[in-house]
Amino acid sequence: MSDEPRVEIYTKTQCPYCEKAKDLFDSKGVDYETYNVTGDEELFEEMKERANGRETAPEVFIDDELVGGWDDTHELDQQGELDEKLGIADGGEEVEEHRRLIIAGTGISALSAGIYAARSNNDPLLFEGDEPGGQLTLTTEVENYPGFPEGISGPELINNMKEQAKRFGAEIEHGVVESVDDSQRLFRVELSNGDVYTADAVIAASGASARTLGIPGEDELMGYGVSTCATCDGAFFRGEDMVVVGGGDAAVEEANFLTKFADTVYLVHRRDQLRAEDYWQERLEEKVEAGDIEVLWNTEATEVHGSADEGVDHVSLVRHPEGHPKRKQEEGEDVEEFELDVGAFFVAIGHTPNTGYLEDTGVELDEDGYIVTKGGRGGGQTKTDVEGIFGAGDVVDFHYQQAATASGDGVKAALDADEWLESEVPRAGAEGAEAPETPADD
Repeated sequence: MSDEPRVEIYTKTQCPYCEKAKDLFDSKGVDYETYNVTGDEELFEEMKERANGRETAPEVFIDDELVGGWDDTHELDQQGELDEKLGIADGGEEVEEHRRLIIAGTGISALSAGIYAARSNNDPLLFEGDEPGGQLTLTTEVENYPGFPEGISGPELINNMKEQAKRFGAEIEHGVVESVDDSQRLFRVELSNGDVYTADAVIAASGASARTLGIPGEDELMGYGVSTCATCDGAFFRGEDMVVVGGGDAAVEEANFLTKFADTVYLVHRRDQLRAEDYWQERLEEKVEAGDIEVLWNTEATEVHGSADEGVDHVSLVRHPEGHPKRKQEEGEDVEEFELDVGAFFVAIGHTPNTGYLEDTGVELDEDGYIVTKGGRGGGQTKTDVEGIFGAGDVVDFHYQQAATASGDGVKAALDADEWLESEVPRAGAEGAEAPETPADD
């Protein structure tokens, strides 16, 4: 009888988080069984029963014990508890290794940096972070990335870039950068699982994470009908009315995607005009004319109602003709209050930059947490206030936030890092070069 634990993963078709879960266990060399619930009602009901009513995928089990979805599994991994459950824990010893360049992230900006850094022989090591592959892994169709006239799926684009980076010598590992110590010549990079690395240079390309509304019921029903990923979870609510909150490209794209499954999609926006680009607004108008989408202008959600057993039941909303109704309500103005009976609630209101690991460094962050880089017209545009730390992608860009611009940022950061390393950190074995001193633990 095998001593190896039995790992089971319930998945669905076109599920980016399912792929992340499988990649995680693949990286650990752990065998697992997968059950695709798409189109299999009996298997879907089995998953719900075993997962205490949750209707989203993936759902991971180890020896019949529910681990949970991707977020739960990933968190256990970063805490070192997943390896313990799998019987592969190494005793918790701190691992320390020196690298010439560490890149935080594996989104399109980080991978672009990895490709260029590897081609420059800078031995880049990329850590995947909380959301391996970044936001593009949650995008079903990327139609505006140069070079793909028929479009390409987000996961496919990211996977292609990963393979390209690896081909040139970049290494990619699971791990979340918890902190960077810039008080010594070698940067000390600590992961959330306690592993420590040192590096001559660091590129912060850790992207951004989805924001939530912070309204009652949102956290309690996350995974039970509330979601930040329509492409991941939309198919589970086929035939239901659904709400999407937001007014940018992501919100309109998700609303458009959900029309494949929903009876009616309600797009809730707190103003009277969208921020989405013209292309998405034109597609939205087509869906509105077809009766698939209804836009609720000058409206905000105030509470999501339901239960873990039954899922989302209805949503409370407020509306004011001049927009921003919750603010108007707080100021004492009359607002219209109403409810919608819906079976799913999707939030697409933007992202927060993942830069918490830089808060104790000399890197300047603005009030929203974005990295302030040097900019300008010449080289070194991605430099920060700390020599040897560079910023790229959505941790810097609060305006454009496009795949192509993020890729360009990553390229610039890799070139800036290479120029800085060549001038400031001689390679081992170079004439006059000294071996780097690894900082001692306190």
